[in-house]
Order: sequence, then C-alpha cells, then structure tokens
Amino acid sequence: MSARDDILGAVRERGPATRELPRVPDFHSAPDDLVDLFTMALARLDGKVAQPGSDVQAWLATAFPDARQICSAVPEVSGNVDPAGFSDPATADIDVTVVRTPLGIAETGSILLTETELAVTTAAVLAQHLVVLLDPADIVENVHFAYRHPAFQQAAYAVLLSGPSGSADIGGVTVHPAQGVTTLTVVLLP
Repeated sequence: MSARDDILGAVRERGPATRELPRVPDFHSAPDDLVDLFTMALARLDGKVAQPGSDVQAWLATAFPDARQICSAVPEVSGNVDPAGFSDPATADIDVTVVRTPLGIAETGSILLTETELAVTTAAVLAQHLVVLLDPADIVENVHFAYRHPAFQQAAYAVLLSGPSGSADIGGVTVHPAQGVTTLTVVLLP
C-alpha cells in the first residue's frame, strides 16, 4: 500500500459517521394564482410574459420583425440557425433564441435552463432576445420546490434566469443590457 492509501484509509476510519441532512421546509404559502405571481415577479425584473395562442411562429415574426438570425431549440418554432451548428458560439450573431424551460418559479419570476434545453449552453446569453416557452403547469411556487425538480438532479449545467441582463449602480439605477440578452420574454404555452 502507498502512503496515499494509508492516509486516505486513516481518514475514512476516523471520519464522522454519515447522517441524513435536515429536511428543508417547503415554505408553502398557497398563493391564489401562480401564473399571476410569476408574471408580476418577472415584470419587476423587466421580463415579459406573452400569451400568443397556438401560432408562436406568427407571434415571433410580429414581436421581432427585424430578426434575421433565429436560433430555435424547440419544435414549435422553426429558426434559420441550428444551435448545435455553432463552431464558435462566442462569435455567433443571433437575434432571437427560442427555448423551452422545464420549470418556472412564481416567487422570483425565474426560468430554469439546462444543457438539455440548450444544445449549446451559451445560446441563452449570446442572443439579443431570449424567448422561453413555458407550460403554465410547470410553474412552482418558490425556489424550495424548484430545487426538488428532476431537472436539477439530472443536469450537469443549470441556470436560473430572471429577466434580461441588467446592472445596477449604488443608487439602484438599472441599465439594460449589461451583457447578455436585451429582452427576455416568457411565452405561456402548454
């Protein structure tokens, strides 16, 4: 046996016994409408919620009429840029990226994106505009419920986004965009 094995063996023998972590309460407050709570929280962070109906493609053309490069990672919207085709994501010139989130958080107006939703993890921050499809049934009340979502357990990369990129100075004046997306629009679509 090597000295390394001796040391690690000694540490294992003398270490504290494993014990179960304490249970974190749900902090459930039973809000009336999670969609309204989500919409208000997202609006406080300069994000928007849209309900265009079933024709998302037509809504997208109307909402972003000047968009030349549309990167879509969802079957509901056809784009002209394939997210998996980026040879160098840092140089991609994307106007709109469209993704679907597995989870929205009403308390914070946040959406979850993982490597499963984004073929390229930088696709959510390199575009000018981010459009996120969210099933209203996938909105949970707070972050405590969100962390129990299977997407967090299965993902190697996960990010919670709340509104477009912004930076605030000491006086609380927010500037958009600081870096990253200029707008974040959540489209409620089952």
